[in-house]
Amino acid sequence: MKLKVYSDRMSQPSRAVIIFCKVNGIEFEEVVLSLAKRKHLSPEFKEINPMGKVPAIVDGRFKLFESHAILIYLSSAFPGIPDHWYPNDLSKRAKIHSVLDWHHSNLRAGAAGYVLNTVLAPSLGLPLNPRAAAEAEKLLSKSLSKLETFWLKGSNSKFLLSSNQPSIADLSLVCELMQLQVLEEKDRLRLLGPYEKVQKWIENTRNVTMPHFDEVHEILFKAKERIQKQRETGTGSKQGLRSKM
Repeated sequence: MKLKVYSDRMSQPSRAVIIFCKVNGIEFEEVVLSLAKRKHLSPEFKEINPMGKVPAIVDGRFKLFESHAILIYLSSAFPGIPDHWYPNDLSKRAKIHSVLDWHHSNLRAGAAGYVLNTVLAPSLGLPLNPRAAAEAEKLLSKSLSKLETFWLKGSNSKFLLSSNQPSIADLSLVCELMQLQVLEEKDRLRLLGPYEKVQKWIENTRNVTMPHFDEVHEILFKAKERIQKQRETGTGSKQGLRSKM
């Protein structure tokens, strides 16, 4: 049976899983679950993921959720996946796990929290929360600094952990930061501008996964255009954004 990937491309972890499959030639059926329309909360999907979040996969009778676990599984279960994505070397694997664990408690919480509470909340039926946005921005800035000075500390390396080839950690974290595209340009530049290594690393990961990277992120670029138009016209109502997601 063909692998099924349950996703919404507005979800940054969903994009990481889809890009990984496309880059590595894994055949799959993409089952779209609109977060804005609450499709991820349906009883049918909760049979696959009781947590009601995307992405999730079904491979035969095997069901799995949480994007990092999915990326590890795909790297290990499908033949022909290049070793650099999830190396056989246990020490390298452990370091990748350390990045992924750090990501969920730091970079993800900061980036997702800031974008949600400054831009995306109305599309999900939630109010904007300036106080939460300010706290998330502090965590995001701290996380970007750690990326710049620690995780990307190798002077000649293109990717995380002083590597010249990407791992699943690079793909996961870059997809996380791509959501900053929906911000006003001045805010995106204010947040990312001080971190030259981070900006170069994002571009390196994008380039090595093209054309799939841009194709999967197209939904984000279109959302950015819609949000920008709403800012210019002052029509960024909850219903107006939701109906176009």
